[in-house]
Amino acid sequence: MTAAPILAAENLTRVYAARGRLFGGGTAVRAVDGVSLALAPGETLAVVGESGCGKSTLARMLLRLVAPTSGRVLYAGRDFAASDAAGLREMRRHVQMVFQDPYGSLSPRRTAGQTIAEPLEAYGIVRGAAERRERVAALLRAVGLLPEHAARYPAEFSGGQRQRIGIARALAVEPRVIVADEPVSALDVSVQAQIINLFQDLQAARGMAYLFIAHDLAVVHHIADRVAVMYLGRIVESGPKRLVYSAPQHPYTRALLSAVPRPDPDAPRHRMVLEGELPSPTDLPPGCAFATRCPLAQPRCRAERPDLRPVAEGQAAACHFAAP
Repeated sequence: MTAAPILAAENLTRVYAARGRLFGGGTAVRAVDGVSLALAPGETLAVVGESGCGKSTLARMLLRLVAPTSGRVLYAGRDFAASDAAGLREMRRHVQMVFQDPYGSLSPRRTAGQTIAEPLEAYGIVRGAAERRERVAALLRAVGLLPEHAARYPAEFSGGQRQRIGIARALAVEPRVIVADEPVSALDVSVQAQIINLFQDLQAARGMAYLFIAHDLAVVHHIADRVAVMYLGRIVESGPKRLVYSAPQHPYTRALLSAVPRPDPDAPRHRMVLEGELPSPTDLPPGCAFATRCPLAQPRCRAERPDLRPVAEGQAAACHFAAP
């Protein structure tokens, strides 16, 4: 990535306190553990990992919906945390979020038009009812819906249509960045492809950058420019899509890729089945957190936590056995 980042995270950490069930002892869960990433203008960075790895917490920290325990979030070089309320509000205009649940993120008591118009009114973008109707109609068309859909309520739409409304709401304030938190995981496979194509079309037309959260490498294959793989709160591999998919350096990335369906079901393939137990997030091992499931694990892995280090041009991996 050569352009100055439009959105960046520097060593973000989020620690939650958890109580012991029997004796009330305190333990800590490091939901996000020292994550750094940078998003260039107009690009798509996909963050991928299993449920519970911390990627949704990371997404919410990027918008300051969740405060980091430590670390910084920068928008266009400015620190979110150092901004006053007015500055934070202005930054959030430029960094919008599309949520996972297209039904739960919409108020059942508000029409699609009212939902889309809300940010227009909050930021004073429109003046008067006529301009508001015109902007809402244009946004509905932009996401593949009809202007007359503005009068309908969320229960009257399909899941894919509701997600289009959520995207239209995010687009209303003309953001430069959209953080999409598992935006297709609740949808049927055929609808997933339609929504991903919509994201691509909107990016081509408007030049936005995406941070796209997913649990499936197959979902992000066509939309991502770069990929970051998370495991138990940490980035374990990152790099250009081409390298991550063709030459994965971390065993966890290889396992995820081995589960991606292929167009030819008769083509030879090796499915990498992970054995062993997933460590408890309240009691992570001292070395590599993946060592309990890794087929390459050696004594060093159980004693020494690997750092995320460069292994190729733009590619990094947190594995002792990754190529130098």
